[in-house]
Amino acid sequence: MSIAAQLSPQLLAQLTEIVGESRVKTDASSLENWGKDYTKHFEPNPSVIVFPSSTEQVQQIVQFANANQIAITPSGGRTGLSAGAVASNGEIVVSLDKMSQILDFFPADRMVRIQAGVVTEQLQEYAESKDMYYPVDFASAGSSQMGGNIATNAGGIKVIKYGMTRNWVLGLTVVTGKGDVLRLNKGMIKNATGYALQHLFIGSEGTLGIVTEAEIKLERKPHDLQVMVLGVPDFDAVMPILHAFQSKIDLTAFEFFGEVAMQKVLDHGHVQRPFDTECPYYVLLEFEAPYEPIMDAAMEIFEHCMEEGWVLDGVLSQSLDQVESLWRLREDISESIAPFTPYKNDISVLITHVPAFIKEIEEIVEQNYPDFEICWFGHIGDGNLHLNILKPENLDKDDFFAKCKVVNEHVFNTVQKYDGSISAEHGVGMTKKPYLAMTRSAEEIEYMKVLKKVFDPNSIMNPGKLFD
Repeated sequence: MSIAAQLSPQLLAQLTEIVGESRVKTDASSLENWGKDYTKHFEPNPSVIVFPSSTEQVQQIVQFANANQIAITPSGGRTGLSAGAVASNGEIVVSLDKMSQILDFFPADRMVRIQAGVVTEQLQEYAESKDMYYPVDFASAGSSQMGGNIATNAGGIKVIKYGMTRNWVLGLTVVTGKGDVLRLNKGMIKNATGYALQHLFIGSEGTLGIVTEAEIKLERKPHDLQVMVLGVPDFDAVMPILHAFQSKIDLTAFEFFGEVAMQKVLDHGHVQRPFDTECPYYVLLEFEAPYEPIMDAAMEIFEHCMEEGWVLDGVLSQSLDQVESLWRLREDISESIAPFTPYKNDISVLITHVPAFIKEIEEIVEQNYPDFEICWFGHIGDGNLHLNILKPENLDKDDFFAKCKVVNEHVFNTVQKYDGSISAEHGVGMTKKPYLAMTRSAEEIEYMKVLKKVFDPNSIMNPGKLFD
């Protein structure tokens, strides 16, 4: 299929008829802004940006794209880290920015129906206004959109307790690549009537169609959240700490980061070091403590970890302000390292394999990047690590990425050895596409391609992402 690099005036007029004159943009600034995500590996080159306001308009755009054999790239908050929302080949970018309404609330079902352009934080605040809670949370919650979260099955900082986005989706309205509108599962918890097609669209990265609405499950609000930040001497201490706490307390988060990450956040000047001792690594754990016995148990476990030498120093939050301040040590990492053009790896293995896996990855990193600054952090409580290699100031971006890609093979071979994933939560997009076979078998990939053909027979939906 040949993709038009520039749409003719006649085709632009047809798009304008669908969404209105103010909802079509072709100026260079708009093409640059809406044609990319957070990745810096690929240059955006869309032909036009359109802003539908309803499922019906999205359907008409998809039908138009099929009729004219023009590719579509769906666009949400553009916070992705795998180039899944980068339009680099003249695609029509379908932005969900104008589809940001919360449509209905079902208190008895603990469920809300939303449009796909609703921002994560907007949903969290709405849930709070109803004395409820939406637990999927991450650093980009203030700008990421729910449609994009669904398309990538976003995870974040509370997965150890609440799971991924998939766990909170009760139904979807989608426009398939064929141009059909499907209402999938309609919000039901129990529905034993064949294939659960909504789950195919969760994590599909816009390759099967466009999510336009969703029924999202909510939860009761957590009470009396407490946060501990613990300094640890080495990787080997991290998992014993996790096991010690999990054996007696239900954790809502268990995060990990290194001293390099800590220093980058401190350099921003917004937060202070939590305690005087400088440690190679840190864990942040969170738990509900509405009853005194839980706090007593937490302190006993902390003292046990100190006695075992797993913890060098630590702090327990004493107020809501301190809870927020301690969380910033972890949540501000991505923003703090962004100026260093980090090369990101988002990898995962079974929690059982984490200690051995980390040792091997660290050896690979030390052998191949002796002069590069390495920033470790991640959701280690669910087996997910973020390995960030920071670009030296005097090294060209392309040369830097080329050096990093050489070592990708070693890192991903180790992931494959432990039956892990090359992308735990960021998706595949274009950045991980060459390595998909290291996580998925050839047979699985073939089944995926067949499924794509069913929903998107003309291959107009986000081509070049996930697989070719």
